[in-house]
Amino acid sequence: MKYLHTMVRISSIEQSLAFYCDALGLRELRRMDNPAGRFTLIFLAAPGDESAQVELTYNWDPEPLRGDRNFGHLAYEVDDIYAACARLREHGVTVLRPPRDGRMAFVRSPDGISVELLQKGAAKAPQEPWTSMPNTGSW
Repeated sequence: MKYLHTMVRISSIEQSLAFYCDALGLRELRRMDNPAGRFTLIFLAAPGDESAQVELTYNWDPEPLRGDRNFGHLAYEVDDIYAACARLREHGVTVLRPPRDGRMAFVRSPDGISVELLQKGAAKAPQEPWTSMPNTGSW
């Protein structure tokens, strides 16, 4: 058995790529439009780790998407938790659970998918503004 990908439905290709690629740092591997099925599939991966992919599924006909927590979350290891969170904030993403411990943070995609960021290796020393930043909403 081999892990292939995790699929999440999206409501906007542009907003989702701005989040997953521009802010989070994933890169697009391939895209498939299916006119007969009226959907687009976009496969993303972290640079250097193309074996773990996220499939963004965009249905051309509008549908309401719910941000239920039964999905859980996507998780990515990052080289510098503080730099990753700063980059996300620069792109207008709210850090819902700041990395106060130098180890873990949570954000959400435009469609409410929870994304966990974990510091590679040992936790970084606590650092402002993250140490004093409160949680926002749910993750």
